[in-house]
Parts: sequence; structure tokens; C-alpha cells
Amino acid sequence: MSYPSKPSAGPCVTTFDEFVQLADYSLMDTLNADPDATVDGDDHRARQVFSGHFVPVKPTPLVDPEYVAHSSTFFQELGLSDELALDEKFRRVFSGDLSATHEPMRPVGWATGYALSIYGNEFIQNCPFGTGNGYGDGRAISVFEGIINSQRWEMQLKGGGPTPYCRGADGRAVLRSSVREFLAQDYMHALGVPTSRSLSLYVSKSETVTRPWYSQDSCSLEPDVLVDNPVAISTRVAPSFLRVGQLELFARRTRSDAHPKALEELRMIVSHLIEREYKRDINQTLGFADQLVELAKLFRQRLISLVVNWLRVGYCQGNFNSDNCAAGGFTLDYGPFGFCEIFDPWFQPWTGGGEKFSFINQPTAAEANYYMFWKAVRPLLAEDSEALEQFDQVGRDFAEVMQEQVQTMWAAKLGLTAFNPELFRKLMELMTHSDVDYTIFFRELSHIPDDVSALKKSFYGKTSQQYDEQWQTWLKSWRGLINSGNFAEISTKMKQTNPKYTWREWLIVPAYQQAMQGDYTLVKELQAVFSCPYDEQSQDVEDKYYRLRPSAFSDVGGVSYYSCSS
Repeated sequence: MSYPSKPSAGPCVTTFDEFVQLADYSLMDTLNADPDATVDGDDHRARQVFSGHFVPVKPTPLVDPEYVAHSSTFFQELGLSDELALDEKFRRVFSGDLSATHEPMRPVGWATGYALSIYGNEFIQNCPFGTGNGYGDGRAISVFEGIINSQRWEMQLKGGGPTPYCRGADGRAVLRSSVREFLAQDYMHALGVPTSRSLSLYVSKSETVTRPWYSQDSCSLEPDVLVDNPVAISTRVAPSFLRVGQLELFARRTRSDAHPKALEELRMIVSHLIEREYKRDINQTLGFADQLVELAKLFRQRLISLVVNWLRVGYCQGNFNSDNCAAGGFTLDYGPFGFCEIFDPWFQPWTGGGEKFSFINQPTAAEANYYMFWKAVRPLLAEDSEALEQFDQVGRDFAEVMQEQVQTMWAAKLGLTAFNPELFRKLMELMTHSDVDYTIFFRELSHIPDDVSALKKSFYGKTSQQYDEQWQTWLKSWRGLINSGNFAEISTKMKQTNPKYTWREWLIVPAYQQAMQGDYTLVKELQAVFSCPYDEQSQDVEDKYYRLRPSAFSDVGGVSYYSCSS
């Protein structure tokens, strides 16, 4: 697994003026703007976008913005002082007011278009124009790109107001979903799972929007009330926000001969992807065709590793379409996500996701997205049959490589050096029947118990004597497979693979509910707990966060499942 990067030892940026000097805009400087776009970024109404890689857009500032939180961990990695999050100009910019900027930072941001594919099937059905030319960043506006500590980063406002891709919506995000995404990105990074990062979170003290949501203790699958929510802007950060859906958009334009520069723009966006995400891993002296073959291999490896890590920590993306699949191979777009508590292979937090996006099906969903990547890039290899065959073979091997790495992960969770199919099959059967808590079970197993009673801390229900005996038989078989090793050493490795603290929605809900009342204490408490998910923490933390979900939160809308994220 990949562990979080070490904090920066570089110089500390303490003022907004120092921060501004880090700006460097590779996307806007090297790619094509939509020729129909405005120059000043006043482009906030839904419309079709026919060409170009981005649309210049000014975000819509929050009214009366107030600081909620920032990621001290990430600030430290970037060499930014914690005080910067409270700086007036910094707050204005990252709550949507770009009038506070000065050169070399620019007074406009940008939004990008993308295509939509669901499980490998191209969709244009819910585009308001019926063409697919309306899909894109409807409320996500990038406002900064720069080089910090030799790494290029892009900073994007989530909820920054409408763009041409807003499809008639208001372009806003509510505090509830903003708190969730802010905390989740920090948590996933601490777990060692590649992810976009959280920078800052600001809320309006007076601006609200009305959203459908669930009433208290509602068991309705769909929201049953309208709720006024505070408007918030969270800033997420990544080396780029290029998605498989973006590559797909330019490939579709190429196939349909949408405009004379379609193929050129496809080549430009793929070259830009290599520059932004894979430059350190691809030999730049290679010919372009050979670079594309390397790109296919590297993206395959990153995507497979990502999904394997999702399974390892119990994460379910919920809606893993091509537009939610980062071409850099990290977790992106925390919409209807969730973490598995009671183990269910078919766990799915989103009521509209079905089995195709369920927990255990994520490898298949990833393969569908990889297929769309392969399909999008393939036209650029039309003139090189040898490279094309190599490129195709990388795609054909996806399922086999995924299966191998998934099995390696399950072996690691069990402290084994090799995957044992029969042992694993029986474990899945016992876990499902006993309604075990996914995180607590594997953490308790990491102590290498010799009696099933030690595991019952993770069981939601009582087990019969018959199943206790089956568990005991399984434990004996499992311990026999690791008996030749050093138990203490194996236990330590298992604890580094199996986190102690997980995301439990019923513990997140009070945090955003209190935040809506102006109390951010629980948000900061969760930040602290999530920053060390593998560590033994205080007894108070253990009593509060390392426990089974109370039955009162079972099958409750907005806790066990949700139909939207907004």
C-alpha cells in the first residue's frame, strides 16, 4: 500500500502575496479555450460547448464567507502556514471572490467539459440539449494552478457557482456535502489511498439553498422533505482534474468529425495528461506512439491499485462513471460514496447505483472505465500497427491483472503470503452470515486470535453453536497457514493493512448538523481521529469511534443510503 507523503521541509508561505507567486497555468496556456466563451469569465448560463478544452469562468463568491476548516496536514506538505487559511485575501479567493487576486494569479478560473459513460455505455440522455455537449463541470471551477515544492497542483472550488455546464442548476454545494467531501479526502489520504486532497472549507453566514433531503429517522428511499442548507465552498486539490470522460469527449468529437481540429484537440489533451500526471514515469525521449503504450500500462496499474485499495478499506464509490474516474488514477468526486460497516459484498450507498456500482463490483466498473480510456486514445495510434497491438494487449490483460492484485490484497488482509481460494470462500460465507462489521472484524483478526469469542466484538448478531464451530474450524485452518511465521510480526503488518478507525456515516451526521448551527467542533475532532486511522488512540476515542453501528441508524435515509449528494 502507498502511505501518505511526508510533510514538506520547504520554506513556509505565510502571506497571500507569497502564495500568488506560485501560480503557473499550464492548462490555460497550452490548451484551447472554447472559442465561443467570454474573455472575462462571465459565462454562467447553461449552453452547448462544441470545441475547446476549457471555458474561462469566474466563480460566484459566497455571501459573508466564514472559515470552517482547513487541512493542516496538506498545508504543511505544501509549505503553507496554517495562518494563511485565515488570511482575508486567501479566504476571499477560496470562497469564490477572485477580485482579490493579482498577477501572476489570474482573475478568472476555468471549467471543463467531459462525456458520460455508465459501465462502458455512452450516454447523452440526460444532457438538456440531447447532444452531450452540455456535460461538464457544472459547479466545479478551478481557480489556481501552480508549482509547489516541485509538484504541480490544481486547486478547484466545489460549489463555486454555475458554469456553462450547470444544466440549469444553481452551481452551489451545501455545507452537508462539503463537510463530507472535505473530511473524506483527508481520511483517504491518511489511509494511504490515492485521492484528491482537501485544502479549505468556507461557509456563507447568510446564503442558503433549498435541497431535497430526508426527514429525521426517515426510511424512505428518496428524500421526503425540502431543507434550507447553508451554502459552502470546499477547495479540492490534485495534480490535475483530468478524467477519462474528458478524453472520451474529444474522442467522440473526433469520431463524429465535429470540427476540423477535433483530432488535434484529442492529441493535445492526451499529451497534456502525460505532462501533468505521468511525466516522471514516461521517458520523454520515446516517440508519441510508444508513450501512449506506456500511458496505457501506467494508468492500468494505477487504476487497479486504486480499486484494490478501495476494497481493502471498505470504500464504495457508489457512482463510478467515466466522468468520475480520474485519468491520474486517484479517488475523485466524493458524491454518493460510503464505507461498508456490516459486511455485504453488494453494499451500495447510492439508491440509484444498483449492483453494477456495488462494493464487490468495483473492479468490473473500473474495467469498464478503462475500456472507455482505451477506446478514446486508440485513434491516435491508427498509423502505427505495432504500437496499436501492444496498446490493445494492455487492455486485454486488465481483468487478469486486476484479479491477481485483488487476491494479493485479500491475502495481505489475512496476513498470508499467498491467496487461498477455499479459505477465502469460506470466510466470505461466514462473514456474510454473521453480519460482521468489516473494519472491526479485520482489525480484531489482526491480533491473530485462537478463539472465535475474540472476534464477536465485530458481530452484529448472535451466532448459533453450529456457526461458532464453523468459525473455530476456519480460525484453526487460517492460523495453520500463518503458523510458520512470526505472529508478532504478522500482526503488526496486518494492523498496517487493516485500519482501526473507519468512516461511519452516523458519526459524520452530527458533525455536519452541528456545523450548520455554526459549531465546527466535531468537524475538527473527526479530522484528528481520521488523521491516524491505523493507530491505537485514546480510550475516549476508542469508546466513541470503534464500535458497532447502533440499530437505530439501520435503514435510515441520509445515513444508511442517499439518493443525492448536492
